[in-house]
Amino acid sequence: MTVTIYHNPACGTSRNTLAMIRQSGEEPEVIEYLKTPPSRARLVELIKASGLSPREFLREKGTPYAELGLADPKWSDDELIDFMIAHPILINRPIVVTPKGVRLCRPSELVLDLLDNPAQSFVKEDGEAVTRAKD
Repeated sequence: MTVTIYHNPACGTSRNTLAMIRQSGEEPEVIEYLKTPPSRARLVELIKASGLSPREFLREKGTPYAELGLADPKWSDDELIDFMIAHPILINRPIVVTPKGVRLCRPSELVLDLLDNPAQSFVKEDGEAVTRAKD
């Protein structure tokens, strides 16, 4: 299985998601999107494939979201994407791509449905235990 994660190593959710992928036996392609941002076309593909809107892909915390006035509904989807391209920190993370789909993995356990052999249990960095429901 091919797994790609758009990752920020400074983000606990992203680190937990990466650890869950690795615990499943996969070694993903790790793209540190702040160092290597996706192209506009790739970002549009990821958003569309995830089923979310560009607004749902925006990260507010720790970003220029407020100072840019991005909460204002006047911004079109294309304009919001332009802001994410200009300021990659606005792209919420982690985004995981597998043959099973594309997902913004917040919370990190959302990645489990995208993996062939997800672990049945996982302990996050903060000590929270995640147990996968039996199918």
